[in-house]
Amino acid sequence: MDPGTWAEKAAISELITRYVALNDSGEWQALAALYTEDGRMNRPTAPDDFVVGREAIRAAFEARPRRDARHIVANTLVTLDDSTHARATSQILLFTGTAQADGGLPVQSTSPPLVGTYEDRLEKHGDEWLFAERRGRLDFRKPE
Repeated sequence: MDPGTWAEKAAISELITRYVALNDSGEWQALAALYTEDGRMNRPTAPDDFVVGREAIRAAFEARPRRDARHIVANTLVTLDDSTHARATSQILLFTGTAQADGGLPVQSTSPPLVGTYEDRLEKHGDEWLFAERRGRLDFRKPE
């Protein structure tokens, strides 16, 4: 594999990692900027409900109640379709917790972490890869 291909795949993998870091820190404007203007996304817990457009994505995240969360992203595989289009898949673990009034470490939820998969379509605009679509789904049901 030539060095250019490795560099493009690394840039896309970093984009996916940056996404979860911004999600966990609540930086919604920066997170929404990772999408194309007409990009679309769903949440793994609502796989048929897409939010379309960068500003609508930002607004959807801002409307959600604040939470303490950590996403762990793994098993990222990137396929370059051509010089400006790519696809990627990755698995996500989501840990949540409850904030403490004294500002101490959040208390981790007793529920098991959510496990899911993202299938991404990406476009390169200038020197920057952006999400055209993030399609998430859960891989396991919650215990009953």
